[in-house]
Amino acid sequence: MIQAALALIAEHGVRGATVRAIAERANVTQGLIRHYFTSKEDLISAAYAFHMGRMTDLTTAPDVSQGTTARARLAAFVTAGLRPPVVDPASVSLWASFLNKVREDARMCAIHEQTYHDFRDRLEGLIAMALAEADITTTPTHLRHLAIACNAVIDGLWMEGGALPDAFEPGELPRIGLRSISAIIGLDLQETGHPS
Repeated sequence: MIQAALALIAEHGVRGATVRAIAERANVTQGLIRHYFTSKEDLISAAYAFHMGRMTDLTTAPDVSQGTTARARLAAFVTAGLRPPVVDPASVSLWASFLNKVREDARMCAIHEQTYHDFRDRLEGLIAMALAEADITTTPTHLRHLAIACNAVIDGLWMEGGALPDAFEPGELPRIGLRSISAIIGLDLQETGHPS
């Protein structure tokens, strides 16, 4: 049901994802949807939470071998966030469709805030480990600011890559992301042995 809702939202926006259309796409009855979700808003919120959690999981679960350096783990995180399946026109379309709901609905705003912090906290942890590994000291406030800035770079490149997938060469977005984040944190991520 959630997958059907996400597909319809990507195609037609939140308004186009009616309970009837979701039921037809999922090949279930409307009654079954109402059994699991008390309202369309509950289903939309669950779909948004699922989508955003999945995006974070896809970014944070790259194939990194045991004993990999913290710098290489950070590079893998950045790279995974800037290539398919994370960079995808349907994902950007979903995000754009949900954006007004995030601004209007307190529950959607809470989901957005929680998933944003989850992603940023993972990024901040990776930055902290990479800097510590390189014997670079920083304060908690500065580390937070580095994570916010790096997150903004990843988000911006992700959005452009999904909105204009043919505008970039293969591997271009990860290379730009690694170079930009290297400049922000003062640590070269391009020479980690992790493919971009």
